[in-house]
Formats: sequence, structure tokens, C-alpha cells
Amino acid sequence: MITFFRIDERLIHGQVVIKWSRHTGVDRILVANDLAAGSEMMQKALMMAAPGHIKTVIKTVAEAIELLKDPRAEVLKILLLVDSPADALAIVKNVEEVPFLNIGNYGRVAKEKPGMPRKSYGLNIYVDDEEYEVFKEILKLGIKCVYQTTPEEPTEELANLLGIK
Repeated sequence: MITFFRIDERLIHGQVVIKWSRHTGVDRILVANDLAAGSEMMQKALMMAAPGHIKTVIKTVAEAIELLKDPRAEVLKILLLVDSPADALAIVKNVEEVPFLNIGNYGRVAKEKPGMPRKSYGLNIYVDDEEYEVFKEILKLGIKCVYQTTPEEPTEELANLLGIK
């Protein structure tokens, strides 16, 4: 079962390893990312960053969806990481019982699409027009979305942050 679902373009890094994995008490980390799943070098880097005591797997988004639908996943405490709103939307549309979506760090280092500058909506969230529409679609599906970089910081409702009514 998904215990914590986060968009963070860095995927596995210090905040995830030290703060979020401890705060949430997860026993699995699932990275759902097509690029990482297809790159041995990225997989090695992510696995080196992962905590040794938590089983970590890196799958394509489609493989992650299938894994999350498997009844055996219901007893697990999974920290699910994606690096984009589009990947989050794919999961939300295909996996039941998504508890909520946490957005931590997004858009600062991602490549800009030609003619699509990103707008800052907080210290660590930068969104272009297409990504804004994807977030609107996620919110329309009734998924609670919050912006929070670390557990000690207060949460902000994503809809309020982005000005979505």
C-alpha cells in the first residue's frame, strides 16, 4: 500500500532518505521513472543514495502501476517517488487508494520545454503551463495534494499555492 507518494525531481536524496523514510516508517521505496528504469548508471546512483535497511526498487511507471495493483503490495508500507506531475497523474488514474500526493521539489532543475517557461509558486516548485494543467487534473480527481519539502515544515494545499479553485 502506498504510505507516502511524492513528486521530487531528485527522486532519492537526503530529505527522502533521512527525513521522509523515517517520518513515514516505510519498509519499501518504489521509484517510478522510465528514464531511471532504463539507465543502469541512474539506477546505481539512486541505489547508492537509498537507505540500506529499506528495500528499494526502480521501475518504469507502467511496471510500478502493475506492482502497486498486486495484492501482495497491500501489506507493504511504500514510499512512492516520481519526478513529474505527468507520472503522478498516470499513477493516480491507474492505482486505487492513493492516500495523497506530496510535492516537495519540482521544476527547479528540470529542463524547460521550448516556449514554456516555468513560473515559481514557492521556494521549491516551478511549473509550466502544461504541468499546471496536469496538477489541475490530479486535483479534479479528488486527490489531496500538498506542498511540503520536509516533515518539519507546514503543509500548503497545492490548489491554494497554484491559485486553483
